[in-house]
Amino acid sequence: MTPAKLLFSLTRTRRHMIHSKHSVCYSSSPHAYHSSLIKNGSVHMPHVVNYLLSLYFKNSDLECARNLFDEIPERDVKTWTVVISGFSKHRRNRIALDYFTAMLNEGTVAPNAFTLSSVLKCCASLRSGLRIGKAIHGWMVTNGVDADVALANAVLDLYAKFRVFDYVKIFFECMDEKDSTSWNIMMLANLSKGEMKESLDFFWRLPGKGVSSWNTIINGLLQQGLEGKAMELLYQMVKTGPPFNGFTCSTSLVLASSLKDLQLGRQIHCQLLRTGMNEDSFASTSLLDMYCKCREMGKASIIFRELLSHDDLMAQKVSWSTMIAGFVHHGMIEDALVYFCSMNREKLEVDLYTLTTIVAASANAALLELGQQIHALTLKLGHRQDIFLCSSMIDMYAKCGKLDDTRSYFRETGTRNVVLWSAMISSYAMHGCGKEAIQLFELMRKQEGIRPNEVSFLGLLTACSHAGLVEDGCKYFKMMIDVYGLQPGAEHFACVVDLFGRAGQLKEMKDFVYDSGIHHLKQVWRTYLSSCWLHKNVEMINWVSKKVFELHPREAEPYLMISNTYSANHAWEEAAKVRGLMLEKEARKLAGQSWI
Repeated sequence: MTPAKLLFSLTRTRRHMIHSKHSVCYSSSPHAYHSSLIKNGSVHMPHVVNYLLSLYFKNSDLECARNLFDEIPERDVKTWTVVISGFSKHRRNRIALDYFTAMLNEGTVAPNAFTLSSVLKCCASLRSGLRIGKAIHGWMVTNGVDADVALANAVLDLYAKFRVFDYVKIFFECMDEKDSTSWNIMMLANLSKGEMKESLDFFWRLPGKGVSSWNTIINGLLQQGLEGKAMELLYQMVKTGPPFNGFTCSTSLVLASSLKDLQLGRQIHCQLLRTGMNEDSFASTSLLDMYCKCREMGKASIIFRELLSHDDLMAQKVSWSTMIAGFVHHGMIEDALVYFCSMNREKLEVDLYTLTTIVAASANAALLELGQQIHALTLKLGHRQDIFLCSSMIDMYAKCGKLDDTRSYFRETGTRNVVLWSAMISSYAMHGCGKEAIQLFELMRKQEGIRPNEVSFLGLLTACSHAGLVEDGCKYFKMMIDVYGLQPGAEHFACVVDLFGRAGQLKEMKDFVYDSGIHHLKQVWRTYLSSCWLHKNVEMINWVSKKVFELHPREAEPYLMISNTYSANHAWEEAAKVRGLMLEKEARKLAGQSWI
């Protein structure tokens, strides 16, 4: 070997040794690796410095990564790609796009397919990303970029996420090469449009149904509220599809939670144990949520203790929140408070979801002092501007009978949207302040220019009902449909029925029920029954009782109301018949409970 060749060989070997040895030793400590590279003089080698840059991003040290990038004299395409994809992975999408712009402006290096894929993912995560994404797509076409399937999928995904479905369809049809990701993106686009039949047809036409395709269609159906169809496909996957992965198990547990299907949840739990996927934090938190939703709080507590042994801090925080929410949902307020206090003692960060849950618990149990303490904690943590937490706080003060505090809190909120206005209107309704609710509603829509939604009208109609404002209630119910084009739900119809009932206008109430075509709704007849009981109208209750018994054959409350109405009018024989029918249908009254 000539001296020149020997020298080149030794230099190349030395470079490889420097990179491999130090990358192994310092992969978890990029600062130490950086120091060693400065000492041995190899910090300016492109492949070495690119690896160091990726280490800084891997360790979430974004500031050092930025400083290192600024010190690199000659940047190749890999250098630019590492910094753009690094900021993208840490959701610093604006910064990543700024670096991409700088790369194009510098003009010395052209982006490759991986660079462009990273940039398009950034665009898909930004509100104004469609405009930028279109510009990048145009740049690709103008410069004749030969897009591989991964880059084409990134363009397809961008248009799908911004719901530009015409572009999605055209671009998909123009793709020379398609993989399972391409088909999944198209299937998701159809699902998000609500085209269930087309989505299912698309799924069955897939050339190769991998686990990701099954996951996509099952999760999509679940998101659209089609739990029954999702369950059918899940069983079909078990029979003829590929083995479950972690995401399949998590989606199946969400399905079990939605259906309150404990048997399905237990089967998935067994599958997790058999495959060892119970160690996965995401699957374990889904399992915890399933047991909480199915009211198996004892089993949930066991899963919770197992999760606390995981190293994943995010999973631990989610598990605390899930347990607290589960106890609150099932009315186990004391247990929820015990867990909340334990969470504080462990000095864990309390997120907005947990705070909102505890405020809701305070409202439901009328625990004013606890609610005030949480109010102070939210101010301390700087969460006073969160809309949903603020609306829960308004609801809490109203349910605890502190209407003046409710008003004060509402006035102190900085930005008010329709959620907060609706919460305040509902608070007035709760306290029978019909005129005040109407004034606030008019202030919201006329002076503030905020468009009311279904919840706003529900609160307003309730306020009119409780205050006996029949004419105003009818006016706003008509406004809801004719002016704002909102479709009334069962609760809105029940409010109007209650409005007539409280005012003693039982004939008008009967006409409204049949004119509106709502005689099949259980809520309406329950409200109707309450009105008959309130006004001791035996003639009307004879007619109502037949429909009520048909819709509520095994619920005790309707029988008791009807029986009491007969008793109040001294129709003892009729009252006895109803009581006898109640025993025959085995409709049992819940035993009374005391807080004392």
